[in-house]
Amino acid sequence: MTYQILILGGAGFIGSSLSIGLKKNYPSWKVICLDNLRRRGSELNLPRLRSMDIQFIHGDIRSESDLDPKVLKVDTIIDCSAEPSVLAGFSSPQYVLQTNLVGTINILELARKTDSRLLFLSTSRVYPIPTLKSIKLQELPTRFSIPPNQNIPGISPKGISEECSLVGYRSLYGSTKLSSELLIEEYRQAYGIQAIINRCGVITGPWQMGKVDQGVFVLWVAAHYFGKTLNYIGYGGTGKQVRDLLHIDDLLRLIDIQLQQFGELDGGVFNVGGGMRNTLSLVETTRICEMITGKSIPINPVMQERQGDIPAFITNCTKVTQRTLWEPKISSEEALQDIYQWISQHNVMLEPFLS
Repeated sequence: MTYQILILGGAGFIGSSLSIGLKKNYPSWKVICLDNLRRRGSELNLPRLRSMDIQFIHGDIRSESDLDPKVLKVDTIIDCSAEPSVLAGFSSPQYVLQTNLVGTINILELARKTDSRLLFLSTSRVYPIPTLKSIKLQELPTRFSIPPNQNIPGISPKGISEECSLVGYRSLYGSTKLSSELLIEEYRQAYGIQAIINRCGVITGPWQMGKVDQGVFVLWVAAHYFGKTLNYIGYGGTGKQVRDLLHIDDLLRLIDIQLQQFGELDGGVFNVGGGMRNTLSLVETTRICEMITGKSIPINPVMQERQGDIPAFITNCTKVTQRTLWEPKISSEEALQDIYQWISQHNVMLEPFLS
């Protein structure tokens, strides 16, 4: 079947990667990308989109008029357009609220008027900070781990599942995404819109403009490549905080499956990440970066945690794997190596953005 797909946030890391990947897989599909180009470095993706015959529209989901159903006649919407930084909500709440909440309302109205399906990229940060901080952790030589015998529903050595409670505060960023999920469910029931929600953990890979508040694994590789200084922030300054990471190509494979099985998966809410097999602490990431780049850089311990920080998050992907048979194929080490190769090939262009 030939689809007409609108990808919102289409010049960003995830949006552009999914656009190009889907167009490669299905050349006959019409793919339209809409983006406000606010994120520094997103302009680098425009030539990549043009080279694949992907239409680009400079627009903003905060503006209802930019989502004109007469112009955007599509059957599928993939929303990758959020302000993705937890820290941004503490410093400038208006942009987070307007983009992640008002923007979702405008997107849902577009879906209603065009009778489009909606694939929504939510976040693991919908789970409350107090709950995540109360997970019993074991401190190992290079990382924190989640041992057995947890007393919180949805928490196990496999990580955090969809059964984890949603009661409690979670940052303005997380709240806007959870609010969007609730609105999506209401639109499903009221207007019959088909929708799938993916609560994504850390997604990484080439073409991500990593920063300290978002895209940490690209930031780590780039700092080693360009010889910059990093910090281990909080938790004794040891760098033992842990995340699982998912390579963008593995996310693309899942999105492809979900598009093909949309009717069966309609209404699904899935935790999506690299899972237990693809976890790294910062100190472990440092060791791999040193091995890949052949460089060692200064990394300073900072005792104080930042607002919204949590010591460990590992995505339990059991539900999405059971429903789709999808699971990540690219290891964390392979992902870091892929990022290094990308930076090496485009170092002159990327240095102003990553160094």
